[in-house]
Amino acid sequence: MKTMTWNQVSARRLARAGLTTPGATPAGVVAGMCGAHAQVMSAAELSVALRLEGATRADVREALWGERTLVKTHGPRGTVHLLPARDLPMWVGAMSSIPAEVGRFPDGVRMTAEETDQVVAAIREVVTGRALTIDELSEAVVEAAGPWAGDLVMPAFQTMWPRWRQAMAVAAHRGAFVFGPVRGRKVTYTAPPAGPEPVDGRAELVRAYLTAYGPATPEHFAQWAGAPKKWAAAAFELVEREEVRLEGRPAWVLAGDTEVPDEPPRGLRLLPYFDAYLIAGRPRELLYAGEAARRALAGGQAGNYPVLLVDGQVAGVWHQRRSGKRIEVTVEPLAELTPALLRELGEQVARVGDILEGTARLTVGPVGVGPHA
Repeated sequence: MKTMTWNQVSARRLARAGLTTPGATPAGVVAGMCGAHAQVMSAAELSVALRLEGATRADVREALWGERTLVKTHGPRGTVHLLPARDLPMWVGAMSSIPAEVGRFPDGVRMTAEETDQVVAAIREVVTGRALTIDELSEAVVEAAGPWAGDLVMPAFQTMWPRWRQAMAVAAHRGAFVFGPVRGRKVTYTAPPAGPEPVDGRAELVRAYLTAYGPATPEHFAQWAGAPKKWAAAAFELVEREEVRLEGRPAWVLAGDTEVPDEPPRGLRLLPYFDAYLIAGRPRELLYAGEAARRALAGGQAGNYPVLLVDGQVAGVWHQRRSGKRIEVTVEPLAELTPALLRELGEQVARVGDILEGTARLTVGPVGVGPHA
């Protein structure tokens, strides 16, 4: 049985996640990442562009809204992601097979399975051929599904949302809509691009996940996908895989995919909020070793802080504040950086500025803001 060290796995994942080997296109990069978290679009643009040679956020926007090689929709864990348009049938097939979370909403708020089906069908119908803001979408869904769908029963951001909105992620997972171009400052929703019908994408998704983030376990896959462990275990059974030992622990890779780089992980990176490498990076205690777990994890969750990555390990946090073209970047290392790493950090900060189409200035010191700041 193949034994892998954490250093070997880190080097392997860094290369496959596009962090040491740049990709050729935004869609190719996002495919290799298994989706780019896009709840905060500026973070998604940075996450994708830093994996491309010389790219800026404009290149990511062009792939999304111009070329339409990327789509923005709900992906793993029900959160908003950028996904390759060519892979959307696989994602829809895989995500729509995840069992609905029971008891997520209380009685009086929770929709029945039949009501959910009605809302999904309504969304699919009303976005066909047009892009709607959330208010326009809500009006159209309530008209199509019935007044009950508009009951203001969901507490949200000091207001109340209509009942139907609890089905948004489910509707996206079933391929009813994707995000459309922003209209002014308002998000829109539209029909997915034309393409093949959804397929049972579970096996393909497991292959993509293990290629990028293996060795891993069904439990890791379940946490990443936001799915029950039983579903994840069944999905693992659909692919030929091989058991290995990661620092003495059992984990799996695709059959025959046991190659690891000869050299240990090297280099310094600044990863934005919810970068895919951080979200999928498990075991957490190996990626966020020692003090990194206290400083860079929020309640055990990865991605809430942008992180400084040194030789594959979380080695600090950072924060950016923008004013016009000026971008003030503060980096808080957990240990003193060597002169060589400080030079590399300066290069990374300049790269962040280029990607965000601004001029970045580095300050090394404490980051005084909390998660999501």
